[in-house]
Amino acid sequence: MGHREDLLEGAKRCLLEKGFVRTTARDIVKESRTNLASIGYHYGSKDALLAEAYVSIVEELSDDFDAGGSATANTEPGSLERFQEVWSNVIGTMQRPGSMWHLSMEIVVMGDKVPGVRDHLAKAQREGARGIVPLLMGGLEEDVRERDVDTLGKFYMTLMMGLIAQWTFDPETAASAEELTEGLRRVIAKAGTTGTGAGAVGSAAAVTAEGSS
Repeated sequence: MGHREDLLEGAKRCLLEKGFVRTTARDIVKESRTNLASIGYHYGSKDALLAEAYVSIVEELSDDFDAGGSATANTEPGSLERFQEVWSNVIGTMQRPGSMWHLSMEIVVMGDKVPGVRDHLAKAQREGARGIVPLLMGGLEEDVRERDVDTLGKFYMTLMMGLIAQWTFDPETAASAEELTEGLRRVIAKAGTTGTGAGAVGSAAAVTAEGSS
């Protein structure tokens, strides 16, 4: 690997070990066996490098959300069964020792303290919203329409941030995938959607897709 890749890998290890605030440029240089000048040359600043490292960590972790596709292979896209399966896998990543989701909460709390990083991560969050839609609804990421990102994608990302907050604050009382699914089932029933189970959320997805065409 070149210095750019070495810096990124070193920054990822530092983030997971120390978090965003406590990681210094010298920590990254030591971990990556590069030099301080390389950070500015390849990434512009330490914060920009850490932001990119965080996005890379999330992208790698997202591969676990459907267990490589095997866990959701037998569930219908858009169904309550798929909804529960995917969120069960997401929550599974939050239960692991040293979960990186604690890092996510740190970055959220930082807010306006690092506006450059915030802007970078805001763009990454939108792409995350785009990527989670096909995971639950089927199809390909490149085919997800902007309206679907602004509706389904943001809905799922809101669930994600709530789960991160709950599992960081008090894992004992945090929502389970089963509880989330039952909650959604009740919302659908109260809203007057006909049918439950596999077809209910699929019907809602079809309405959304029609509205975005």
